[in-house]
Amino acid sequence: MILRSEQELGDYDRSILHAFFRRAAEHPHQVLAAERQGDDWIELSWWEAAAAAKSLGQALLDLGLGPERPILMLSGNSLAHLKVMLGAFHVGVPVMPVSVAYSLQSNNYERIREIADFTTPGMVFAEDAAQFAPALTRLRDLVPLQCVDRGRGPDLISLGDLMRTEPTSELEEIFASVGPDTVAKILFTSGSTGRPKGVINTHRMLCSNQQALAEIWPFMSSERPVLVDWLPWSHTFGGNHNLNQVIYFGGTLYIDDGRPAPGLFEPTVEALRHTPPSVYYNVPAGFTLLAPRLEEDREFAEVFFSRLRFMFYAAAALPPALWRRLRAVADEVADHPVALTASWGATETAPAATSAHFADAECGCIGVPVPGTTIKLAPAGDKLEIRVLGPNVTPGYFRDPDATAAAFDEEGYYRSGDAVHLVDSDRCSRGLMFDGRLAEDFKLVTGTWVRVGALRNALVSSADILQDAVICGEGRGYIGVLAWLNEAHARAFLGGRDEPSISHPAIRKHLASALALLNQDWGSAKRIERLLLLAEPPDIDSGEITDKGYINQRSVLTRRVDMVEQLFADPIHDNVIAPT
Repeated sequence: MILRSEQELGDYDRSILHAFFRRAAEHPHQVLAAERQGDDWIELSWWEAAAAAKSLGQALLDLGLGPERPILMLSGNSLAHLKVMLGAFHVGVPVMPVSVAYSLQSNNYERIREIADFTTPGMVFAEDAAQFAPALTRLRDLVPLQCVDRGRGPDLISLGDLMRTEPTSELEEIFASVGPDTVAKILFTSGSTGRPKGVINTHRMLCSNQQALAEIWPFMSSERPVLVDWLPWSHTFGGNHNLNQVIYFGGTLYIDDGRPAPGLFEPTVEALRHTPPSVYYNVPAGFTLLAPRLEEDREFAEVFFSRLRFMFYAAAALPPALWRRLRAVADEVADHPVALTASWGATETAPAATSAHFADAECGCIGVPVPGTTIKLAPAGDKLEIRVLGPNVTPGYFRDPDATAAAFDEEGYYRSGDAVHLVDSDRCSRGLMFDGRLAEDFKLVTGTWVRVGALRNALVSSADILQDAVICGEGRGYIGVLAWLNEAHARAFLGGRDEPSISHPAIRKHLASALALLNQDWGSAKRIERLLLLAEPPDIDSGEITDKGYINQRSVLTRRVDMVEQLFADPIHDNVIAPT
């Protein structure tokens, strides 16, 4: 089955930097981006960013960087990061932003060494010399040219010094050669098994994707978007979809230094109080923490919804119970319609391939193909794999021809490995529903298929004190679950009387009851018979979790074999919870 949008894809810019300069000429003194420094917000105007892009572009040329000598970006979202990226775009130098966790949460730095070893970057950039010192030291033998924005050290280049470089005529000559097929970025997959793959992102991919959004969200072209966003630029959601949206439509980005985790979310709330967004993007973990704040604080909710066009989730499924809560508070507080919507895509699709840009989309609907993109629904067992063709699709993986060949089918469609089904088989315009990762589903020894994505989503939604879960049982007689507590929800469930723990009797009793209720809905063939709470959080070095908090099921099962054995041990282990 082939699906296409009836809307045409309009013309788009040659590169993201061409779009940037077009917008900078329209409103040079408007704020492009801002970051928090103490209690203040430091702002960067479009004119200042344009000047920095030219100076840094020339500096990168002088240092000998080019298409085969990219920049490895260690630090996260910041004004300095943005300036370096724009400078690199100016002269066709690819940027390679990697997860900050690889530098600051890793114990061995092997991920960033692997990346540097096979990509041979010409320079490493890190925001703070002291903060990133261990990672920079571990990369010194591979990438001797190292640049920092703050701090000093032996052989470290100062970003401030580079920004004082005077542009020459060579700069504009090089910029004239930057076009749709120029590589803008190399973004890395999570690398749950083996070395992370470097996904080539061309300017054609990035610009055509933003133009597709212009066709389905026409207000973007007349109302410059205002974003308050934490999503990491090392990932396609934050770095391509959101940041490029601000650039392409001439908007403003307030860089949120909070995170969707207990103890780290308050900066997000304060950023949203300071600047209400016009569109708001987050992952389900972020909305899980945002929903109770909106419900409990009417004043905050009124600020948040004051000019909001839509709330948008991606990267993982939104539990239906959370969808209903967000929908209810928006309908109660906002004085205008606020959509709650989603889309689907991948690092390889820049990222948007589908979007639910219609009012009656239900929870879990990922929408229809965006303009310019063709979707193929290819049979994969008893499921349908979603495959993608269009100008937003990557030409392949950096220096990895075998992985590139395996990623495309015989007609040139990108094989996503994700399953979908039609919301209504008689009306394709009602969109697609995400149906899990094909590689995650498994069979019990009885031959019964376990649909991991749907079951996990139902469990986390019904057992509302869980942060996330891994479904187990391949080749066994029944389904088991490894899970982590959502400490904030568990503390609220206990009424603040006790600290939540995986052995707390009330928590164990609650989960046992939740399993029993869930099993009534799913039937005997798909009952969850056992659940084991994990005390150790997911590990970044082993690929159990991405920088967005997404759990990699297969990596967890590989690393925690002893926990899986404990889960299925007979007689049942004391730590294991069974439905009652």
